[in-house]
Amino acid sequence: MPTLRWTILLASLTVLASMAHAMNAGITESDWRGWKRLDFVVEGRPALLVCPKEPAPGKPWIWRTEFFGQFAQVDEALLKCGWHVGYMNASDLYGSPSAMALFDAYYRRVRADYGLAARAVLEGFSRGGLYAFNFAATYPDRVAALYLDAPALDIRIWPGPKHPLWAECLACYGLTTDQAATAKVSPLDRIEPVVRAGIPIFGVSGDADEAVSLTDNLAVLVKRYRASGGTIEVIIKPGGKHHPHSLAAPAPIVDFLLKNARY
Repeated sequence: MPTLRWTILLASLTVLASMAHAMNAGITESDWRGWKRLDFVVEGRPALLVCPKEPAPGKPWIWRTEFFGQFAQVDEALLKCGWHVGYMNASDLYGSPSAMALFDAYYRRVRADYGLAARAVLEGFSRGGLYAFNFAATYPDRVAALYLDAPALDIRIWPGPKHPLWAECLACYGLTTDQAATAKVSPLDRIEPVVRAGIPIFGVSGDADEAVSLTDNLAVLVKRYRASGGTIEVIIKPGGKHHPHSLAAPAPIVDFLLKNARY
């Protein structure tokens, strides 16, 4: 009987310690479309992790770099496959080095606390493409694949000098307009380390995108990536505008990631 009492006591203390850790870490638990959502703060920025009901072996995960919860067909499909879904709010930093520093902190946090896979799929919607691709170029050993959806891939094109956000974007990169003209800071200028790491890419875009031009962004990436020997598959939506993102039936994207993501 004493052994049983000690076992119960130790189990109770373990549960209490776990609860205390969560409280001290400022973790809030809630429901997101039927899955457990954990909210916390990293480097002063809101962050979250959505957990599958039963994690797949190796704990694979997809990391939405912007606009969490919008057009989430792929995220939900992967949750059903046992993947985690991550997000950190690094908005208004345009994929700049300061954004990458925040992403580094988030990556280290979820790896340490939740044991997620060493390589994540980065999911870049619209301006999130700047974040996703620049993270892959900065930390290629941390990226399993890229899913880019109507992505901005060159700050000179989006936001670009005529956009109201241009000055804010330049400030994030510490550049003047003249310097930005030749600075190699955008994804389209940083393809080499991503190709060299063998990171596969799936792209989706509408050919009538009025906000982020297919011709000046994803189409350029496709040409350069393939010319460099990289693997990239693309679905172009005829007559498609910037919205809606993703695909109503996301199976082609999900299948590509399940088959090609490099862990």
